[in-house]
Amino acid sequence: MLFTGQYEHSIDAKGRLAVPADIRQRWDSTRDGAAWFAVPWIGGLVRLYTETSFVSRAEGLGGSLLPDEDEAELQATFFGLAERIEPDSAGRIRMPDSMREMAGLGTEVVLVGAGDRLEVRDRRDWEQSKKDRLAQLPDLMKRISAKKRAEG
Repeated sequence: MLFTGQYEHSIDAKGRLAVPADIRQRWDSTRDGAAWFAVPWIGGLVRLYTETSFVSRAEGLGGSLLPDEDEAELQATFFGLAERIEPDSAGRIRMPDSMREMAGLGTEVVLVGAGDRLEVRDRRDWEQSKKDRLAQLPDLMKRISAKKRAEG
């Protein structure tokens, strides 16, 4: 599923976040899985992946029974902090308190479409950063293009 746009939402007193109706309508459990995977991320956000996308990417990491020290540490941190979250009958997901605290999220959030995932961000921070993000977009695209050429 391709995620675009932005949705202003609130996290309720029980820690639940409503998944936008248009995303729920496009959700296909055969294609996307039955749940979300939430991963706290640097910069004060939580990344939300469909179950299918998360599992596919995790399998693509080529795990080993004998990972080196850095790989083992990455796996323990990344997978140890990730959580599988099933939506309730109203399409809400419960954001774990510890994950929200780790990311520094309050109750007023925005869900940002980021292509292969949704990102849950602080609403005020997102609003304040949008103009700067747009202004920096051409330079960001140039840097990414240069990295790809160097790798390629």
